[in-house]
Amino acid sequence: MDAVATTPPAVLILLGPPGAGKGTQARMLEDRFGLVQLSTGDLLRAAVAAGTEAGKAARAVMEAGELVSDEIVIAILRDRLAEADCARGVILDGFPRTTVQAEALDALLAETGQRIDAAISLEVEDAAMVERISGRYSCAGCGEGWHDSFKRPATEGVCDKCGGTEFDRRADDNAETVASRLAAYHERTAPLIAYYRDRGVLHSVDAMDGIDAIAGTLGGIVNTVIGQRAPA
Repeated sequence: MDAVATTPPAVLILLGPPGAGKGTQARMLEDRFGLVQLSTGDLLRAAVAAGTEAGKAARAVMEAGELVSDEIVIAILRDRLAEADCARGVILDGFPRTTVQAEALDALLAETGQRIDAAISLEVEDAAMVERISGRYSCAGCGEGWHDSFKRPATEGVCDKCGGTEFDRRADDNAETVASRLAAYHERTAPLIAYYRDRGVLHSVDAMDGIDAIAGTLGGIVNTVIGQRAPA
């Protein structure tokens, strides 16, 4: 009897600078399409906590104050992609960040007959991102997010959600630091965008629109990509 053809898990990449809304949009895509969001930071923490071989290697490197190598990240990602909840597909957030990492990811996916189905770039205006990120803060009690311009509590200095009066701001959420992070992102990511454009899988989305409008555009892209995929 012939084996039944199966469609391999979808692999999507979200590209975008800090504050572009990658996390928010990834969670909405998870809910709509049954995909799993995978961020590099979460993967590393989970692998270290689980004590996997790759996690042990990552722990040793981090405890030495060094950066985790691409090889270790790929090993951790290989383990995670093999887990049952990734059977429908994944959204990669924060990896790859360079063309070297993109090539390593392609090689990893080829091991199981997978490939990148879409690399979606969330396009934003740098000046708007500086304002968006440098103005944000959160309630120290419940974690509710607020913003100097876009989302202020109804009563100044009092959290609408829990009534708390203590608020926190990240030390690196200031205009100068944000501008530097954006410049670094553009420098690193420009070659990566070209990499995926050359492979015919790049989609650019205006991320200056409202959250729901962006989600609608992304949903259309993902719906089309998944619909075009053929069984292996």
